[in-house]
Amino acid sequence: MSTNMIENAGTELWTEEFGDVTHPPILLVMGSMTQGVLWPDEFVGRLVAAGRRVIRYDHRDTGRSATVDFEQNPYTWHDIKDDVLRVLDAYGLESAHLVCHSAGGLLGQLIAVERPERVRTLTVIGSSPLGGHEGEVVLRALTGQPQPEGSLPPPRPEFVAHYTALMTAPPPADRREQVRRMIEEGRVLHGGGLPFDEDAERRLQERVLERARDLSAVVNHRLAYAACPDFEPEGVLGRITAPTLVIEGTHEPAKPGHGAIIAERVPGAELLTIEGMGHMLHPLCHAELAAAIVRHTAR
Repeated sequence: MSTNMIENAGTELWTEEFGDVTHPPILLVMGSMTQGVLWPDEFVGRLVAAGRRVIRYDHRDTGRSATVDFEQNPYTWHDIKDDVLRVLDAYGLESAHLVCHSAGGLLGQLIAVERPERVRTLTVIGSSPLGGHEGEVVLRALTGQPQPEGSLPPPRPEFVAHYTALMTAPPPADRREQVRRMIEEGRVLHGGGLPFDEDAERRLQERVLERARDLSAVVNHRLAYAACPDFEPEGVLGRITAPTLVIEGTHEPAKPGHGAIIAERVPGAELLTIEGMGHMLHPLCHAELAAAIVRHTAR
């Protein structure tokens, strides 16, 4: 395992590499406002043990990557997308297997459309279809607005209740309260289909806090998304040529049923449903997740 700070247009990105450099490369792309270490170490270890070279990284404004004053140095989600390509460049990779989670799946889908030569295979986990404008669906759900006909399925009630309450909650009074809120968010995102380990979640969130240059900087991702209404072009998923694996848990609270829509719109895509899994990568699902990805990337 080795770590490396790379630079893209003046922005430092923290990266970490595992495995033999001669093995097939997998780049792990996390979701919005989320550090790369949310790809669990045990899950990464399974991929490496199966003969994969694995790279994970912190998005800009998360973890150990650079943070910015957004008003002075604005950027868009197109820049976050381009960071994915710059990580590949930094490791001398013309292409890689992209494994993407949540909003990272949007990044992966758009790269597969725009730069197909850089994507050996695409795996999206707990994601929404490009062009579905899932953010608008969530906003309507949180504000009690009706969903237009034909929109994506909204989040589950427990997800809506949790984030609706957060919208009016005061800022955390101290670190202890911050960790408590992060644990409760983790509980909601795990979906309730499998046992929730509060102690493990506490250790993870303490790690997230300790690694963050500025935890509040993650909100810049929302500003960046709002700054590029053209980020989600519609009707383009049929142009994806990379072999695509779509994974969704039966207890997905944030994007229920979105995986099936991706699989339907991407030619030849395979849909894998994992029993009990919510939005996060539960330890009891690591073996099945890793085995599926190893099979998919064996090409």
